[in-house]
Amino acid sequence: MLTIALMREHHESAVRLSSDAVHAAADSPLTIQTPCAGWDLRDLLEHMGTQNRGFAAAARGEEDPAVWEVRPATDPIADYLASAEEVVSAFAAPRVGTLALPELPPGRFPAPMALGFHLIDSVVHAWDVARSVGHHIELEPGLAETALAIAEAVPSGESREQPGAAFGPALEPSGEPTTLDRILRLLGRSPEWLPS
Repeated sequence: MLTIALMREHHESAVRLSSDAVHAAADSPLTIQTPCAGWDLRDLLEHMGTQNRGFAAAARGEEDPAVWEVRPATDPIADYLASAEEVVSAFAAPRVGTLALPELPPGRFPAPMALGFHLIDSVVHAWDVARSVGHHIELEPGLAETALAIAEAVPSGESREQPGAAFGPALEPSGEPTTLDRILRLLGRSPEWLPS
């Protein structure tokens, strides 16, 4: 069982990983395809920035559902990078024991669990962005182990087949997968995905 301090450290690493991927996408067209079905790079970045601001608000004890609504960004790259700093700062010392996450039933979660939700989201979306623009990401060993444990704990079932589900049905392992490959497959991403 990880301490909350180590979880925060791994969470910050995950968010920094996503920021590095977004930096690498700075010169790419916002209309390029991503592994998230139906989303181009702009859609993905605006979603990611919204999630960062939502989790940051929750960590500060705020419960305004409007913060979770995706809004167009004039500069999605800069907007995302600013939101990444905001969420890392907010989780450095969350002000509440349970966080309000209106997108996820039952709506309130212990801070360490919410931290894990955002950590795995950051890792997967870092890969999404990187893969879209031909960039490579690599997880440091501690983060890789933590992210794999979280991915293994994500419930399976019909909810993953619904439109708008955060993760698709798990995919069968193939060959000799890396830890990142295992995480992606557990969460319905194909490591072999390429933009068409």
